[in-house]
Amino acid sequence: MTVVVDYDLGNVGSVLNMLKKAGLQARLSGDPEVIRSATRLFLPGVGSFDTGMANLNRLGIRPALEEAVLERKVPILGICLGFQLLTKSSEEGVQPGLGWLDAETVALRNLSGIPDLRVPHMGWSRAFPRNPSLFAGLEDDARFYFVHTFAVKEETCRDTVLATTEYGGRFVSSAGKGHIAGTQFHPEKSHRYGLTLLQNFVANFPCP
Repeated sequence: MTVVVDYDLGNVGSVLNMLKKAGLQARLSGDPEVIRSATRLFLPGVGSFDTGMANLNRLGIRPALEEAVLERKVPILGICLGFQLLTKSSEEGVQPGLGWLDAETVALRNLSGIPDLRVPHMGWSRAFPRNPSLFAGLEDDARFYFVHTFAVKEETCRDTVLATTEYGGRFVSSAGKGHIAGTQFHPEKSHRYGLTLLQNFVANFPCP
């Protein structure tokens, strides 16, 4: 069972629609028992880091995610805020992240060194793959849709970088290790490029 995690942040309708196009009948749920029984998970999100972590804890979702992902090795894809929550911390808040990716999330302005950098970074940008796992079959000029003010810093990401993107400076637009992956961009809003990426996630991150 494919589950899109509902933790009261973000419009998930477009995620469900794109997953259907990718051949997945996904269920939206914030029920910890449903999440525990999932065979594939998607963690989308739009909003602040601390609110995201607070909601996962308040709703009892974090223990369910840990059981599914860490114990049963269920593949998970974090999207936008969901990707940032997979990291250890964010300059946006004080709460610790899930810490499943050895990385840190920082403000785009601090990352770029440009104090007046226009944020949020919004619109279409290229992703430069370093690992084909999510990007197989995509053209070199494939573009994805971004809306964000914070991003994963490459220097903190160790050997888990799957792709980078340039905006004022270089940041990690996708990272992953084993059965855990994330994208800073929105594949559900990235038309055929996003559809291919989601299909690659299904093919290359098999269920346990």
